[in-house]
Amino acid sequence: MSPVSLSTAALDLVVERDQQRLSLARYGTPAQSWLHPVTEGALFTVTVNGQRFTNLDLTLVGIEMDYATAGVQHMTAQFSGSGFEVAHHHKVFQDTALTEMWQVIRCVGEQPIRVTRCDSFALDIPAADYELFYYTTDWGDEFKPVYKTLDTAIQLETRLGRSSKGQHPWFALTRDGGEVLSGSVAWSGNWTFRFEPMEAGGFRLSGGLHDWEFAKDLAPTATLETPIVVLVLGKDLNTVSQQYARIGRRYWYPRTSLTRKTPVEWNHWWSYEDTYITEEIFRQNVDVAEKMGVEICVLDAGWFGPSDAGTFWYDYRGDWDMVNTERFPSGLRALSDYTHAHGMKFGLWCEIEALGVKAHLAETHPELVALRDGERMGYICLGNPATEEFTYQTLTRLIREYDLDWIKLDFNLDPGAGCNRTDHGHGAGDGLYAHYAGYYRMLERVRRDFPEVTLEGCSSGGLRIDLGLLRRLDLHFLSDPDYPVHDLQLFWGATTMLAPDACLHWSFGEWIGKNPPPPQNFNPRDPKLTPHQFDYYTRISMLNVFGYSQKLPELPAWVDARLTKHTQIYKDHVRRFVREADLYRLTGQPHRDGGGDRWSAFQYRLPDQSENVLFVFRLPGGEASRTIKLYDLQPDRLYRIVGFEGEDMGAMRGYDLMETGLCFDTLPEEGSVLLRVV
Repeated sequence: MSPVSLSTAALDLVVERDQQRLSLARYGTPAQSWLHPVTEGALFTVTVNGQRFTNLDLTLVGIEMDYATAGVQHMTAQFSGSGFEVAHHHKVFQDTALTEMWQVIRCVGEQPIRVTRCDSFALDIPAADYELFYYTTDWGDEFKPVYKTLDTAIQLETRLGRSSKGQHPWFALTRDGGEVLSGSVAWSGNWTFRFEPMEAGGFRLSGGLHDWEFAKDLAPTATLETPIVVLVLGKDLNTVSQQYARIGRRYWYPRTSLTRKTPVEWNHWWSYEDTYITEEIFRQNVDVAEKMGVEICVLDAGWFGPSDAGTFWYDYRGDWDMVNTERFPSGLRALSDYTHAHGMKFGLWCEIEALGVKAHLAETHPELVALRDGERMGYICLGNPATEEFTYQTLTRLIREYDLDWIKLDFNLDPGAGCNRTDHGHGAGDGLYAHYAGYYRMLERVRRDFPEVTLEGCSSGGLRIDLGLLRRLDLHFLSDPDYPVHDLQLFWGATTMLAPDACLHWSFGEWIGKNPPPPQNFNPRDPKLTPHQFDYYTRISMLNVFGYSQKLPELPAWVDARLTKHTQIYKDHVRRFVREADLYRLTGQPHRDGGGDRWSAFQYRLPDQSENVLFVFRLPGGEASRTIKLYDLQPDRLYRIVGFEGEDMGAMRGYDLMETGLCFDTLPEEGSVLLRVV
């Protein structure tokens, strides 16, 4: 037997080669093995022509190691089966316990093959006491935590065609109250994770692309690439999430000059929607935004469709060649030029995949339309190469004609199992897979040709947040609602898999919609609004990429002044931490329904340990006093604890800050503090 080590300082990972067989021999941290002691060492599974195979059932042809990317070990193991080959890819990242796995399946015989299941990873874990943690999700209800004792079979999944509709594509498994194994599928469509009891004790884990309603026919020489699955080990949830963030920042997330500095955004949507937005109103907001220090102004939905003040944006998605000149008589380039003349970037919303019920696109290009059993599905299928080209040409035209710096890409529908037309180039069983593969290619092409255009993700808020899209987009909008407790729940949850600078969300906004969630009731002109409340609302959004959707010209003078001050503090001091520092959750996750922790505290620590930033929030219902303990400080160092507006809490040794903590007993409900620990 010949061992092949992929180990790092944080990971013990060894595969073993025995002539023409390859198996997983060791997997865990230096402190603890996560591999079942009597396992045979499965790495992946595929079902071809109705027969299930793992790496143990296939003939190993060879192993190649690639070290071309700094800090990355990339093993490719080639396997041979009857009429097909599998290339198993395994990436390991230096100084972490984070790995990536995926396969490329190729038809090598004279006859086509059918693939109906492909699990990008398989892992047998030993018997122990396990707690499974994951999130459910829906519109305005993203990152809702679920904790379950793992003592029976459990399947996590979505079948709705969007990665974060129903459940988020992520889990964390805590073993015996200690170490954590986390996994995430880097895929935007249907996915699954399975946890199945084994006769020998322990559990068999597997997952990746969902096999529900999936079948892919491969002609000779054709290939199928499975979604990447990421696995991470760590001593606790903070350690795990920090590895996701570090690797995301270094290897996954694309960046433009704008997103590299973590910009401040204004977006018109909730305060005006499409009903009240006009060219003049946008210009008035640009005037104020410049004075406040905003760096990017985004025109959301409402700019396209027939030239009528009553045009409803949702009905005309797809008609991106039409500008509503009733609302924007000078056109969008004039608005872009006006924004640029005020020293800011200009962005535009576009739901490029969608097809509204009144859109002319369905009549002019019926070949693009996604159908299932002959019925329109509300989107255009990028599994069709013609659609892929159409979407690319449309976005590039918008970029050039309107001199765009930013595009917000939305997706407000559930495609389910996807298109099953057979005249698009995909089969009846792989339309959704083909759509997302085409969408990814199109985004990569746009980014290659326009590397300085920022791409923001949105999907009814946060219903398509995954590590597949975040390899093509700069950042993702977390949710449509933005009331404070909701914001804190989102941030706590989203950053278990994303770096904070990949998360965009706005401060508590003024909505004009007819049926907002009951807590979505912010009114900046309310005489009862206090400065400490407004600071609390605003600082929450400063945890991530900072933005707001307000009627800027109508803000009371004191609100304008405080928002301007917070914007300055964010730009001058805080955003460096958001884009560079490790994040620590110092409290439990608050729940939007009034449950969970009623204090919320987060620590940012720069990688060189020179500085820390501490956010502390007392939520409604929070106890009068809370002691907050910090993490990973230098025990003997004397730290000053000071604010950005004259606050001074004195000095403490690192040991005392970690063991005794800081007591906060003067904050009112909806009170907050933002401190430097230096």
